[in-house]
Amino acid sequence: MGLFQKLGFTTQVTPAIDWDLLPAETFAIFESWGGKIRISSPDERFYYFFIDTWEKPATLCLMERGVKFARVLARIDAPQDMIDKAVADQGKTMGLDKSYSIDKDLKKWLIENVVDCEDTSKVIPLKIEREIESAESGLPDKKTPLPAELQESTLPEIAKDIPENEVENIVKANNFFDSQRNPDGSFTNFLVDNNDGLTVTDKATGLMWQRGGNDITSIRRTMDYVKKMNKENFAGFSDWRLPDMAEALSLMEQEKNDKGVHLHPCFSKEQPFIFVAQQRDPGGYWFCDFKQGTLFWASGTIPGGFGRLCRQV
Repeated sequence: MGLFQKLGFTTQVTPAIDWDLLPAETFAIFESWGGKIRISSPDERFYYFFIDTWEKPATLCLMERGVKFARVLARIDAPQDMIDKAVADQGKTMGLDKSYSIDKDLKKWLIENVVDCEDTSKVIPLKIEREIESAESGLPDKKTPLPAELQESTLPEIAKDIPENEVENIVKANNFFDSQRNPDGSFTNFLVDNNDGLTVTDKATGLMWQRGGNDITSIRRTMDYVKKMNKENFAGFSDWRLPDMAEALSLMEQEKNDKGVHLHPCFSKEQPFIFVAQQRDPGGYWFCDFKQGTLFWASGTIPGGFGRLCRQV
């Protein structure tokens, strides 16, 4: 039994591994912007190995990728020291989206122990099941007033471009929680349910929030998504936008909820890290990462992220 047979592939033509495809290239390639286009058909699929560092320890995975399609097929039980070395050799800036390339040693190990090997015991298939999240928010009704002991909060105005050395000041000055920059921080919200199944309002900040959002894509297509939602008058309004850094941080909670994100459970877990309105100075885009509870930036050439919209009430 081979690698793909163990994963349930029944076609006579065995899929090929693309050893040259780098995780950092995928949004430019598959979203067809900012780089060379290698996809000729929406039905085409590419397969490559990458190292996932979202959780510790880092893991070696097999990805299936196409236009607007991506899923991790399997985890590979490779030697941990080889995985860690491949990550360390690439440096921090090479893996800002938490996905690293394999190196030549891992490639050699994979060919010998997985791809060209009949023993598939090191291949651990991943069954992907998307849970249907409850429409119940568990929040007070929208008519509920802000409690007397709470005050309305005025969030700071954030510049369009933010250098990395200013982020910690923004976080600490407003006591936002950030697992890396201010782990003791805590911002108090008062969320209420707008009874539409789509949005909630934070009466502490005066912001209405989308409970869900769009799927992972480029910043260009995320901005197209904003335009589309406004054109369609989402939830009855046409002034939706991406949150700025402070607004996104205002939702961050110290503890992960049962969905595994640092958010109130009324929000979907399907947008684990979102674009914010700010770009990084001198280059790149800032993201608010609710899975890791922190802010991070990624290349301005090939960024990919999710979107969750807000508007001022």
